[in-house]
Amino acid sequence: AMGAFGPGTLVVDTEAEASTNKIPAMPNRYDELEEALVEGIRGYMRKCGFKTAVLGLSGGIDSAVVAVLAAKAIGPENLTCITLPSRYSSEGSVRHSQELCDNLGCPLKNISIEKPFAAFLETLAPAFAGRESDLTEENLQARIRGDILMAWSNKFGAMLLTTGNKSELAVGYCTLYGDMCGALAPIGDLLKTEVFALSERMHERDGTMPRSIIDKPPSAELRPNQLDQDSLPPYDKLDAIL
Repeated sequence: AMGAFGPGTLVVDTEAEASTNKIPAMPNRYDELEEALVEGIRGYMRKCGFKTAVLGLSGGIDSAVVAVLAAKAIGPENLTCITLPSRYSSEGSVRHSQELCDNLGCPLKNISIEKPFAAFLETLAPAFAGRESDLTEENLQARIRGDILMAWSNKFGAMLLTTGNKSELAVGYCTLYGDMCGALAPIGDLLKTEVFALSERMHERDGTMPRSIIDKPPSAELRPNQLDQDSLPPYDKLDAIL
């Protein structure tokens, strides 16, 4: 009932009637989970000598949850979020990211990947002539984003937090040297359904997590009208298998 991952004091009078001792209610499971993740980020960064962090904010639920956790761990003034829109990003990606950063009180930088992506396509066009666009072009975008985030980390000495969840990692729905770049994956041991449950609790408790992000269908936004469920089973079924 005392909870964990933080200091606390409870005085129990062993001579008194049991009913006179005020025992606190058991903590909410997801509040306790959040406290564990926050302390994990805080402790790891402290031990590694980092005072600031950076992450890529897509407007999706995974990066949003990591942003909330990081802001609580080190303070929003020490967290920089970067939105990296492409030609396939939805209108809501940047808007929802800005809404979250406004709620948290942390800065949001907007760095488009369109120019480097177009340059890569032009460079590779002769070699790829006659071949349809496929996963190759999707991974290019993720790796460009990874380069930009790593560059920010190097230049400003900020720890890069990666935002993948356990469901994605377990089935390979992620990009090496792309969205997997980073020193710490705070939600890397949470299944996607757990990420949804945690975000619901965040919204219910203080409204920091925008409803628009929770309700958005999960998508990598690496091709037109892409959804996670184009490639994966529904997350409730996938997570049951995992």
